Amino acid sequence: MTYQDPTGKLSEKLLDRAAPDRAAFEDLVIVPLFAVVVALILGALTMLATNVDLATIGKSYVALLNGSVGSLNAISETLTAAAPLTLAGLGLALGFRAGLFNIGAEGQILVGGMATVIVGFSFPGMPAAIHLPLALLAGAVAGGLYASIAGWLRAATGAHEVISTIMLNLISYRLIDYMLRLPFIQREGRADPVSKSVLESAELPRLLSFIDPNLRVHAGIFLMFAAVAAVYWLLFRTRLGFEFRTSGESPDAARYAGMRAGLLIVLVMGLAGALAGLAGANQVLGVLGRATPGFSAGIGFDAISVALLGRSHPIGVLLAGLLFGALEAGGRQMQVDAGVSIDLIGIIQALIIVFIAAPLLVRALFPWGFSKLTKTSKE
Repeated sequence: MTYQDPTGKLSEKLLDRAAPDRAAFEDLVIVPLFAVVVALILGALTMLATNVDLATIGKSYVALLNGSVGSLNAISETLTAAAPLTLAGLGLALGFRAGLFNIGAEGQILVGGMATVIVGFSFPGMPAAIHLPLALLAGAVAGGLYASIAGWLRAATGAHEVISTIMLNLISYRLIDYMLRLPFIQREGRADPVSKSVLESAELPRLLSFIDPNLRVHAGIFLMFAAVAAVYWLLFRTRLGFEFRTSGESPDAARYAGMRAGLLIVLVMGLAGALAGLAGANQVLGVLGRATPGFSAGIGFDAISVALLGRSHPIGVLLAGLLFGALEAGGRQMQVDAGVSIDLIGIIQALIIVFIAAPLLVRALFPWGFSKLTKTSKE
C-alpha cells in the first residue's frame, strides 16, 4: 500500500492559482469572446422583435464596425473612449482581486477630475513639464483619498464598502455642484455651474492633430497603457500584490499568515480611487477642458462592467476597455447610418455582462470551444 500525501490536491490547487493553465486563459479570453458573440446575436434578435428588418440590422452592425475601427477617426474615438474606462476599470479590478466590491468609481472620478481642474487653471505661466504631471497627481491623490474613506470605514467599523461607496457617490454629485458655484472655480461671467478652463500647459496633448485637428485621441492613452503595466506588476510581481490577492481569496488565511487586513483594505481602496481619479483627470485634461455637473458621464458605472468583463485581470481589463470604447464610438455611427437607437448598445453591453457572469452557460452553448480543455482536465 503506497502512501498518498493528503495535502496533494491542496498543493495542486495552490500551484494552479500561482501559475494559471489553459483553463485560466480560456476563462479570461475565450469565455468573454463567446459572450460578445452571443450578445451581438441577441442584439440582432432584439432589433427583429422591434420590427427592424434584416437589411437594417446588417447595416447597423456594419456601421458599428466602421464607427469603431473603420477609419483613423473611428480608431481615434475608440481609444479616446477606452482610456478612462480602462483606468477606472483597473481600480475596480484591484478591489475585486482583494475581495472588495468598490462601486464608487463614479464619485472618485468626479472628485479626482475636480481637483485636476483646479490645479489645471491655477498656475498660469508654469511650464507644461511641471504643470501637467502636477494636475494628474492632484487627480490621483484626490480620488485615492476619497476612496480611502470607504476603506477606513470598512477596516475600522465593518461598514460594507458597497453601501459606503454608494453614499460617497451621492455626496460627490452635490459636492461638485457646490464647488462649481464657488467664485474662484466658476468661470467669470457665467451664472451656470461651469468651471474655468484648464490652461494649455496642463492639457494632455492630442497625438494626431497634425493630421486632422478633429482627431481627439490624446496622450492619455499612454497613461492607460502605463497603468495596465503598473497594475500587472503590482498584482503579480510584488509582495503587496500577493497580499491583495490572498486577502481576496481567503481573508482568514491572510490574517493567519500575519497580513494586516485593515491596512490592506485602506491601501486597496486608496489605489483604486487613485486610478479612478486618473480617469477623471484624463477626461478633463484630454477631452473636456473644464468641469460641469456630472462630467463623469457614467464612466464609473461602465467601468464596473469593464472590470467584470476583464475578469479583474489587467490585460483583460485593457481588452474590455477597448471593446467598450469601440461599442461607444461605433454606437454613435449606428445611430447616424442605420437610424438604430443608441440604447441598443446599452442592451448589448448588458447582455455581455450577463453571459460573462454565467460562464457555465457560455460553455454549454459552445462546448466545441472548450473540448480540448475538457479532454486535458480528464487526463
